[in-house]
Amino acid sequence: MSAFTGGCACGAIRYECAEPALAMVNCWCRDCQRAGGSSHAPTLVVRRKALRIERGEPKLYERTADSGNTARREFCGVCGSPLFASSSARPDDVGIRAGSLDDPSVFAPARNVWTKSAPPWAVLDPDLPSR
Repeated sequence: MSAFTGGCACGAIRYECAEPALAMVNCWCRDCQRAGGSSHAPTLVVRRKALRIERGEPKLYERTADSGNTARREFCGVCGSPLFASSSARPDDVGIRAGSLDDPSVFAPARNVWTKSAPPWAVLDPDLPSR
C-alpha cells in the first residue's frame, strides 16, 4: 500500500495520505470506543506530514487522557464521521480511522492495543498480538 484516500460519509471532508501506514492496529481504549460508538477503532497510524486534507475542515475535540496527555479527535461537523485521532505524546503521528478509507481493504491490522479496556462481549482476533 502506498498512497491512499478517504473521507467522511457525506463527502464534506476528503483526505489523501501520500505514504504507507507506519502501523495498523485495533485500538480497544475507552476513548476510541466512545468516539466511534463501537467496541474498538481500526486505525492506520501515519506521519502527520503525509496526511493532506483536500476538502473541508474537520471539527476538533480535545480532552486530557488518563495518561495526562492531550487526546485529539477529529470528525466531520456535518455528518459526524470519525476521521482522525492523535495524542500530544506522539505529535508527529496521526491515526486514520479505517472506516473512512475509500478502499477499506487496505487495512490489515497487525496487533490489538489497549485490550484491557475491551468490553467483555468483544471478539478479539486471537492471531493478533495484544497489549
